[in-house]
This record gives sequence, C-alpha cells and structure tokens, in this order.
Amino acid sequence: MSEADRGHIHVHAHRPAPSLDDFGALAQAAFEALPDDFRAMTGAVIFRVEDFPPQEVLDEMGIEDPFELTGLYHGVDLAHRSILDPSLEPSMVFLYRRPILDEWAERGDVTLSELITHVLVHEIGHHFGLSDDDIDEIEGE
Repeated sequence: MSEADRGHIHVHAHRPAPSLDDFGALAQAAFEALPDDFRAMTGAVIFRVEDFPPQEVLDEMGIEDPFELTGLYHGVDLAHRSILDPSLEPSMVFLYRRPILDEWAERGDVTLSELITHVLVHEIGHHFGLSDDDIDEIEGE
C-alpha cells in the first residue's frame, strides 16, 4: 500500500472500481445530462480523467494528501478572457478518479454519478469565473 493510500477507507472493495475509461464515460454522461443552456455556456472545454493530480499541481496548491483534490479547472476563465488575447490554451477540467472514488466510499450517501456530477459542475463553475465560495452559495440554494 502506498503512503497516499494509508488511512483511507475503501468500503466497496468487493466490487471492481471503474476504470479511467469507465469514469470518463460517467463524466460524459453527467455533462450530457446538464441543462442545454449550461452546456452551451460552457463552450469548448476539454474533460480529462486521471487517477491522481500530478505532484507539481499538489505542490503549487499546497496540498500534501493527493486524496484531498477531486477535480481541477485549468485555463483562463470566461470572466477574464478577451477577444484581443492571443490564442489561449484550451480550458481543461480534470477529474481525479481515486480521490473521487475514495470520497464516494467514505460518504456512502450519494451515487458515484451524483458525486462525479457535483465535481464536474464545481470545476465548470471555475471556468465561469466563480470562486469556491460562489459555487458553495449556489449549491446551497
């Protein structure tokens, strides 16, 4: 067991965990289930599923435990873009499979699809220029 795995409970050990491809299909289905207007406003965003965030991302964010980061938005959010900007790198939303699976197993009160949708919408919120506090407030309503 790796250092990152220690201390994390895996209550669904009797079932095989969804692969990266399975997770990508769940994320795609979650995105397609969002309201049409929301998807249209999202525009061109690339969605990626990885097991864990890279160590340099954790270091930049001051996160020691890779299980603490379930998703990440990378790019210039829509609120800060300008048509005068040089061509920008595409915006990307990363979903981290192992931390999401771990949270799902520990919580036990949501389906995996619901949790993936939650993380996906949260990261798309950053794409729209919303802060964590803004997103939490919207979710609370």
